[in-house]
Amino acid sequence: MIVRSIYGTAAVEWFLIFAIGTILVTRLYLQLTGYPQVGGGTLHIAHALWGGALMMLALVTGWLFLGATPRIVAVVMGGIGFGLFLDEVGKFVTKDNDYFYGPSAEIMYVLVVLILLISRIVRDVKRPSEAEALANAAAIVADGVAHGLPHRRREQAENFLDLAADRGADPDVIGHLRALLDTGADSPDRLMRLRHRATAMIPGFLRSRRWVTFFGWMLTISSVGTVIVGGLSFYFDGTRRGDVDIYLELSRNETATWILLVSGVVTLVLSLPAMIARRRTTRVWPLRSLRIAALVFTLSNALVDFALEGFGALLNLAIGLFALAVMTYHLGLAVQAADAAGEHDQLRV
Repeated sequence: MIVRSIYGTAAVEWFLIFAIGTILVTRLYLQLTGYPQVGGGTLHIAHALWGGALMMLALVTGWLFLGATPRIVAVVMGGIGFGLFLDEVGKFVTKDNDYFYGPSAEIMYVLVVLILLISRIVRDVKRPSEAEALANAAAIVADGVAHGLPHRRREQAENFLDLAADRGADPDVIGHLRALLDTGADSPDRLMRLRHRATAMIPGFLRSRRWVTFFGWMLTISSVGTVIVGGLSFYFDGTRRGDVDIYLELSRNETATWILLVSGVVTLVLSLPAMIARRRTTRVWPLRSLRIAALVFTLSNALVDFALEGFGALLNLAIGLFALAVMTYHLGLAVQAADAAGEHDQLRV
């Protein structure tokens, strides 16, 4: 039986964040320093080798040690290593080892998105089973026995044990785990403290709910425009272009047009009902729908931008990620409020 880990999705996401950051920093550093070579003579020690070494160290660290700190260290080392390795993908897919191969950015982007989507699908495909609830509770308890637990992690373990009990797990096993959980020492929640400090550093106007309204309607309007322009670009093909005095960039690339057209339809279906419902309900689902819409719109547009413009698409991607961050932040606040009111009981691994 395959058992999903409560740490899995967060670990994958931070792994990818460090990988992407490493790629951007590496590209910037090499451009500023004139692309120096390490080795000299007939040797060239590519930074993909350093990436492989870091990924190896990440694996060894995960095998040798238990606890949150080694897990975090492994994620950081693995993410940086993967970024250094992936940055040289152009050399691996071309006969002449072309580091500046144009589609490299698209290859990197598609691979990162696939990893992210797979992790999300694995996480959200179903709620934890009885075995998964017990196994994840036991993993948290084990951390508590070795290092102590902050209140947030202790509460997660309690929730998993409650879920296992509801699904008919052995009461004796649950009792033993609860006893171990109760004997574990308390520890400070350093990650949450760091998160709160980082959030507090963000200017208040950037955390305003007005950004949700702004980006929500921008998603809706942009998706309407994308659908209209995409439809016109198919109608005004090469045989009809001379009938009108307009310029449709999308019609140059039929594949890109299809991607953006489908993305526009999906985004519109998700965002328009959510924006209408936000004024009529306090439930969480409109924000969930807007977050998915922002994710679909950002990823699909970034795919096309990277394919056509390479790393010149980073600005548009940054804007899309900011919109996604806004939706995620306010969704988190809404979920916390729903939890406090007893309206939300969705437990995920």
